[in-house]
Amino acid sequence: MHQLKWRNRVYRGVSEHGFARPEEDVKTFDRILLATDLSEASDGALEEAIRLAKESGAILIVTHAFQVPPSTTVSYVPANVFQEYEGALRAAASDRLSGLLDRIRSQGVEARLLLVEGFADEEIVEAAAREKADLVVIGTHGRQGVARFFLGSVAARVVATCPCPVLTVRPSRESSSGR
Repeated sequence: MHQLKWRNRVYRGVSEHGFARPEEDVKTFDRILLATDLSEASDGALEEAIRLAKESGAILIVTHAFQVPPSTTVSYVPANVFQEYEGALRAAASDRLSGLLDRIRSQGVEARLLLVEGFADEEIVEAAAREKADLVVIGTHGRQGVARFFLGSVAARVVATCPCPVLTVRPSRESSSGR
């Protein structure tokens, strides 16, 4: 990346094909929402979110949506069993997210957790609006064809409905080769 100083302004991102706006006009982020499903596909998004938060001094809101699967084989589940199961899911996700939070903070980035229950795409979009996020960073699984048709794409639905810009990050070739 090149810099150009002209008329007492610094321009970044200058290339032989054009240049960016002056540095003081470039928007920075105050709140970045990282949406993670805790899979390897989210690792690249995590690294990119950390990099962006460091550069802009933004707080990183690490968000995970989980959903208690409905029981299709049992017609009745006592409330206490359902609540215990939901509590176990929440605790397991919280433990894994705490590890991510430690990793992020060790790199000098201010971060906090947001654990939400429901359909991932809807909860991420609602969280972005509620938290007044300037940017959502989300990993993609890189599915194509029939797999994408049947499984859908949370990232695509977030991009289509989110009130702020969304950065999608593809998995690295190494992590996607195991699909």
